[in-house]
Amino acid sequence: MRTLTLLYTIWATFWFIFLFVLLFPLFWLFLQKPEWKSKAHYLNRLWGKLFFSIAGIPVKVQYDFEPDLKKTYVFCANHFSYVDIAAMGIIIKNYYAFVGKSSIKGIPLFGYMFTKLHIQVDRGDKNSRVTSMTRSLKELQSGRSVMIFPEGGIWSKNIPKMLLPLKDGGFAMAIKQQIPIVPITFLNNYKIMQEGKFAIYPHTLRAIVHKPIDTTGMTKDDVNSLKNSYYEVVQGALDNYKA
Repeated sequence: MRTLTLLYTIWATFWFIFLFVLLFPLFWLFLQKPEWKSKAHYLNRLWGKLFFSIAGIPVKVQYDFEPDLKKTYVFCANHFSYVDIAAMGIIIKNYYAFVGKSSIKGIPLFGYMFTKLHIQVDRGDKNSRVTSMTRSLKELQSGRSVMIFPEGGIWSKNIPKMLLPLKDGGFAMAIKQQIPIVPITFLNNYKIMQEGKFAIYPHTLRAIVHKPIDTTGMTKDDVNSLKNSYYEVVQGALDNYKA
C-alpha cells in the first residue's frame, strides 16, 4: 500500500509541476500588464482543473450560494491542507486576490506568478501585515475580491477543528468596505494531502460554498461577532461531515 501511495504521489506531483511549467509562458505574458492579470487568474483555474482531472481527484462542490461574478466579496475558508490553494481556484469563478505567506515567493516560477498576481504577508512582521491589509483594501475598492485563510496557515493540531483565535484581517476589511464574507468549507482536503507528509491520496474533494454573511452597518467593534458567525458556519459543516 505504501509503495502504491508513493508511486501515485510521484505521478500526481509530476503532473502538477509539468502542467504549470507548460502554462508558464502564458502566465508570464499575462502578468506583464495590470489589465491582463485577470487572464492569468483564469489560467490558474485551468491549471487546477487539468490537474485534478488528470490526477483522478473528482471535485464535488455544494453551492448554497453562487457568487455573482460582477460583485466583490471576501472569501474565507478553513485551511488544513496545501490542496486548499489549488482547490479554491476551481470552485470560485470570481477574480480574486489571494492573501498568502510571503515564503511562497521563493518557489521557482510559481513564486513569480504568486508575487505578481496575489498579495504576500509575513505574519511575523507588523509592517508586512499593514502593507498586505492596505493592498487588500485597494483590491476590494477596485472591485476585485479577496480570498484569505483566517487561521493564518495550517496550524491546527486537532483537525478537523479549526485553530482559534482566527485572525482579524479578512473580517476587518470586509466591515471597512461593507462587503459580504463568503464562508467556504473544505470538508476533506486534509485526507487528500496531509500537512508534513509527502503523500497524496485520490479522494473525492468535497467543499461547500455557504451563503454570505452581510456586513452592512457593522463597525470595527463587530469584528469578533463576525468571526464567531463565520466560525459557526464553517466548523458546523466540518462537524456535521465528520459525524
